[in-house]
Amino acid sequence: MKIIKNMALLLMLVLPAAIVAETETDTDTAEPVESAPPPPATVEEIAAGVCAGCHNADGNSVVPMNPILAGQHAEYITKQLMDFKATESEPAKRNSAVMSSMVAALSAEDMKKLGEYYAAQKVNPSQVPADEKMIDIGKILYHGGNISNGVPACASCHGPNGSGIPPRYPALAGQHAEYTITQLNLFNTGDRANDNDVMHKVITRMSGQEKRAVAAYISTMR
Repeated sequence: MKIIKNMALLLMLVLPAAIVAETETDTDTAEPVESAPPPPATVEEIAAGVCAGCHNADGNSVVPMNPILAGQHAEYITKQLMDFKATESEPAKRNSAVMSSMVAALSAEDMKKLGEYYAAQKVNPSQVPADEKMIDIGKILYHGGNISNGVPACASCHGPNGSGIPPRYPALAGQHAEYTITQLNLFNTGDRANDNDVMHKVITRMSGQEKRAVAAYISTMR
């Protein structure tokens, strides 16, 4: 009788431990519950995050070396963003270490939406002072070109008021002179060649003073 009581007591001690062990085993082997992926960033979030450091959230850069994007044609912005991005099969069409890293994580749809977003923003033109003499020279070149060295009028492609012709020719009015000069020099050296050599053929005929003058005038256009 005493043996039976001892066996019963032993079973009472062993069974709870076995139940706990089985429960722990089931918990350990259960598949973890996956959390829902975060929603994709909105275009406003991308502009306020990745882009704002150089261009401000609304595309009105106050840094003369960085372009003003607000009011630019959507198609042109989208094209430039795509040209900055390298693919597995080919390098970027437009060379910029900074911009290549910025667009690396953007999808084609992101870039399209960014173009539309900046195009819808009100432009605040460059407020950087420009030399009046250079402005006068640049005005003549922009609207009339220079017949003596075969430089065509900038207005023939970018419009008399600098509004551009989408999607190929960007709006220029109010753009920072420093940024414009930089791009003209890049076209001149061939380091920027993503626009079918149109600008390269024009810029190689212009003197340094003419480039500076045109850039100064463009910054004052409203």
